[in-house]
Amino acid sequence: MLIGRGSAARLRLAACATGVVAALAMVVVGCTNVTDGAASAPQGEAPLYRASVSASLEESAASSSARESERQASVTTQAVQSTCETMSSSSADAIAAVNTYVDAFNADPGGSASNAGPAVDALNQSADLVSSGLSDALPGDLRDALTGWVDAARAVATAIAGNYPAEDFNAAIARLNDAKTTALDRCDAAFR
Repeated sequence: MLIGRGSAARLRLAACATGVVAALAMVVVGCTNVTDGAASAPQGEAPLYRASVSASLEESAASSSARESERQASVTTQAVQSTCETMSSSSADAIAAVNTYVDAFNADPGGSASNAGPAVDALNQSADLVSSGLSDALPGDLRDALTGWVDAARAVATAIAGNYPAEDFNAAIARLNDAKTTALDRCDAAFR
């Protein structure tokens, strides 16, 4: 007797179905066995197990705390480096622009107006850049020193833009110089 293609496919399908039913029957039979006995730990092993679990939890907590401390230190280091580099470069540009303004003012008080705008812009830009880097990741004394620079830079920009009298302008410049020195000293200390 010859078996056609359709018959062979039906025969394979029937064999597959029979195999699946047999496998399910084995699972059902295997899972229906009931084990006798009482659910209890051997005497003396329960305290050892509890101590093992407790030690594992303590070790896990210590490891997690150490990883978090390392992460926080890394965040602080990055914040210090970024903000201090910004402070250093932008304050140098701002001071250079102010010095150009002062030189022009000393040479010709009436002709210094063209140098006032760049000085004001450089001071405000430095203040904006440094201010944008201020965060809780920075040590408090460094954050305070950088904030002092921001405030002093804005005060000098206001003095130049407002054409303040020489006495007021010089007082603002003195605060700016002090703020710059303090901020850069704190930056240096933070890198050590």
